Amino acid sequence: MAQYDVVIIGGGPGGYNAATRAGQLGLKAAIVEGRGKLGGTCLNVGCMPSKALLHASEYFDAAANGEFAKLGIEVKPKLNLDQMMAQKAESVEALTKGVEFIMKKNKVEYVKGWGRIDGPGKVVVKAEDGSERTLETKHIVIATGSEPTPLPGVTVDNAGRIVDSTGALSLPTVPKSLIVVGAGVIGLELGSVWRRLGAEVTVVEYLDRILPGTDTEVANAFQKILGKQGFKFKLGAKVTGATDNGKQAQLTLEPVAGGDAETLQADYVLVAIGRRPFTQGLGLETVGITPDKRGVIANDHYKTGVDGIWVIGDVTSGPMLAHKAEDEAVACIELIAGKAGHVNYDIIPGVIYTKPEVATVGKTEDELKASGVAYKVGKFPFLANSRAKINHETDGFVKVLADAKTDRILGAHAVGPNVGDMIAEICVAMEFGGSSEDVARTCHPHPTRSEAIRQAAMGVEGWTMQA
Repeated sequence: MAQYDVVIIGGGPGGYNAATRAGQLGLKAAIVEGRGKLGGTCLNVGCMPSKALLHASEYFDAAANGEFAKLGIEVKPKLNLDQMMAQKAESVEALTKGVEFIMKKNKVEYVKGWGRIDGPGKVVVKAEDGSERTLETKHIVIATGSEPTPLPGVTVDNAGRIVDSTGALSLPTVPKSLIVVGAGVIGLELGSVWRRLGAEVTVVEYLDRILPGTDTEVANAFQKILGKQGFKFKLGAKVTGATDNGKQAQLTLEPVAGGDAETLQADYVLVAIGRRPFTQGLGLETVGITPDKRGVIANDHYKTGVDGIWVIGDVTSGPMLAHKAEDEAVACIELIAGKAGHVNYDIIPGVIYTKPEVATVGKTEDELKASGVAYKVGKFPFLANSRAKINHETDGFVKVLADAKTDRILGAHAVGPNVGDMIAEICVAMEFGGSSEDVARTCHPHPTRSEAIRQAAMGVEGWTMQA
């Protein structure tokens, strides 16, 4: 049996970053992945392929619906869906190969196969041919990620008309109609892809709003923008069943508040109600670890409570975000190596990569009001931002929230062009305990969209200059 300092089960952003850091710190490490490719859900059937399709579909939509023509570029685009899918696959393949290279560079052994814990310090890996190999290690890091949450009464078959996020990334044709169940990040991103390519998209959501957990003002503004793009919404609706007759999918739903049931038909139904931790066949019972009713493995500074077994990423508590898993990976391995490992969970940004984008970090107004914190607000519309206006990207705004007494930034929320990149500035400011005045008095290049952040920060103290 091989002897390792650490064996990581799962090759996603949490797993491969843990392996990388272990290699950098001189630990003998192995990473176990059963998919056949590193990168996990994010690189293979999540973040990256969806961004490839979002990017391509944005260009098609701009060309097809008059945006290019307004700029004096007259074209008649023809969709080649096979090529769009092919370039997506090529990009994903390049990224997964890149992760393999990073493993080699840092002297991490990549073990292909499904890993399971077989008692303390042992990981059994079952290869594709059925053979098994046992890895002996001082530490085990569980980084098995998550999978789509099933919807009771609905059977997902990615080969048919009812699909989850994985199936929605590879539809064989553009549907005339698509029903998205769930008004969260995944549903709205993938709904955007297919709407731009020509589908009529209806979003069904159990709650009476989209993007639960997001700042309400931002979510409401974003819903209006999506409505202008052609999205239809059925909020406060409970799905009671779905059928697939081979040609269309049929969805039955009823109002959460009570009322008459309704039946919807579409070429495809995308079930996107969230994700759940993946722990199937992991052998947790062999070491006495029991996930909670949601499938989450609890942790205390990434320790599971069983000596030598750690957990990071989607399979444990906190937001299911790749960058959160990456930060936890570094902190976890540094603790294993005897260093100080820490993640600031108050400053983990979230982004929705639609057009326009939505970005958020820190406390929302809803949370501040609920906790009784006195705060000030600064807002600035992209309609008044020079770069956004000249580029015809004026939907949305930036909002900065700061403590009423200390002026320390408590959160920022935005909907608008490229706000996913821009939110990092606020993250840095918050990490250093910065105030709205710190951002307001920092010179920003002109003309850029980033000036909207500065102007919103100025607005906290009432001295916005450009609106």
